[in-house]
Amino acid sequence: MAQKLQTRSISAENQFTDSVELTSHFNISISGMWDAQVTVQRSFDKGSTWYDVRQWVANAQEYGLEVERGVYYRAGIKAGEYTSGTVAVRLSQ
Repeated sequence: MAQKLQTRSISAENQFTDSVELTSHFNISISGMWDAQVTVQRSFDKGSTWYDVRQWVANAQEYGLEVERGVYYRAGIKAGEYTSGTVAVRLSQ
């Protein structure tokens, strides 16, 4: 299976990685020098509607589990939740 991967360096509000379909275990990496709230979201309709899954306010290295097929994820900073710096976000499987 080819690796599924989305990364982005974010330094403003309302910016996200591109969406990626993830199934089973996947990795979440959040790093850098930043002051914001990073949100991971998922969509059951290929990105028309996004639901918040989890938020972070500090660097983190974690994993998630998605049991359904056809679920898309993205990570980023929502409007009004950015103060300063650059955060590197990575979703991978």
